[in-house]
Amino acid sequence: MMTIDNRVADVFSRRMAIQSVAALLLGSTVGVAQAQLPMSTAFNRAARNRILSQRLAKTYCQLLLGVLPEFSAKTLADVRQQVRTGFDELAKTSMPPELASRVADLKKLADAADALLVFPPTREAVSAVAQQAEKVMAASQSTAEAFEKIAKVGSAKLINLAGRQRAVSQRIALDYFLIAAKLDGKGLQEQMKADMAEVRKGLETLAAAPVSTPAIRNELELGRAQWLFFEAAMQRAPDGKGMETVATTSERLAEVLDKLTDLYDGALKEVLG
Repeated sequence: MMTIDNRVADVFSRRMAIQSVAALLLGSTVGVAQAQLPMSTAFNRAARNRILSQRLAKTYCQLLLGVLPEFSAKTLADVRQQVRTGFDELAKTSMPPELASRVADLKKLADAADALLVFPPTREAVSAVAQQAEKVMAASQSTAEAFEKIAKVGSAKLINLAGRQRAVSQRIALDYFLIAAKLDGKGLQEQMKADMAEVRKGLETLAAAPVSTPAIRNELELGRAQWLFFEAAMQRAPDGKGMETVATTSERLAEVLDKLTDLYDGALKEVLG
């Protein structure tokens, strides 16, 4: 009978092999000519590395803990591909030198995080990935703020704010799993409390913002409702069922807040073109 560690390693190895083949096939079929991203979407792609970095570390830690191995391995593979695709798109986008330099530095940090994910997770590996993910998130935040300054329109601030809420929510879930794995370092509990407060305030700020459409209002309400489910899940003990609930509710929250951020991207696109 296979142990949890063996099952996780088996799932992880099979998933990585499938992902590698898919990447080769994709590379051989994608055309060389692609339309350049609008600046608002480039903004969103660069800033999206905040949430992607946290989801990478979160799902990698889930694999260490044996939480929904198939689901976690698939999510990890999907997120890794999103990171690669995002930087491929950014490479084809013309942007001011300052932003181009920031994006290049961000890619180096993201590549370093990805390089840590090629082996089945261990406690040491998960700790290293979590630390690198925090570096990626910090660099993504400064890059997003640089984009916002160049845009100089109110809706740029909203896309930045919405994008940060989707990332912080995933860092909260990551911290929950780090605690479950007994990898909680100094200040982790305090960071979780601060992050919970930030997301609550951020959602309130978005709800009061003047830039809105029926689709934005609908998705924002859905996001606030999903946040309540996630908050409730975070109160559960980190046993098998509790960790599964946090894993699934955090991904659903990420999906809703990602769509909300894309809707703000659309609103900004109308201003910036």
